[in-house]
Amino acid sequence: MVGVRPRLGVLGGSFDPPHLGHLVIASEACARFALERVLFVPAATPPHKDPGHRTTAAERLTMTEVAVEHDPRFEVIGIEMERDLVYTRDTVRAVADRFPDHELVFIMGSDSLLQLETWHDPEGILGICTLAVAARPGDDPEAVAAATGRWGASRARLMEAPLVGISSSAVRARVAAGLPIRYLVPSAVEEYVREHDLYRLT
Repeated sequence: MVGVRPRLGVLGGSFDPPHLGHLVIASEACARFALERVLFVPAATPPHKDPGHRTTAAERLTMTEVAVEHDPRFEVIGIEMERDLVYTRDTVRAVADRFPDHELVFIMGSDSLLQLETWHDPEGILGICTLAVAARPGDDPEAVAAATGRWGASRARLMEAPLVGISSSAVRARVAAGLPIRYLVPSAVEEYVREHDLYRLT
């Protein structure tokens, strides 16, 4: 159809480490929003996270690359690290500049949607892309629906997706406690964490 642009998903995050929940939400977004592919964008310096990061940006980038390397629908771009970007608005603008012939869909969890008002220039973000929002375990469905309505149904859409109760912080805690992380992260990420002795208490 003339005038219809292919859609790109954008999934940002610390990916410290990337886990199966990230892959599930990306896969679901591909199916439900007819995405050409999903771009994983590891954060350079996440403004909403603990500044005392456990790993380097390069390590998180590499872990994300090995996490998605066998799925042709997924691609990792280090645009935040290349340009030292901090805010999501600047990231989606940079992605839009790099892929001008595509429509952007920013993928997020409902926990992020509930905090969107605290982000830098949320209206600027929504002027560049639409939002695909997946419910996170524990989030109040009524609050999530209200937040979606507040930003506008045409700009923020809820996405049915399997509820995967995995978090990067829980994965790090398990490694620190000497507990297995198999089946929580891709096997290549598990191997990378083990080989590089990440997240263990010193």
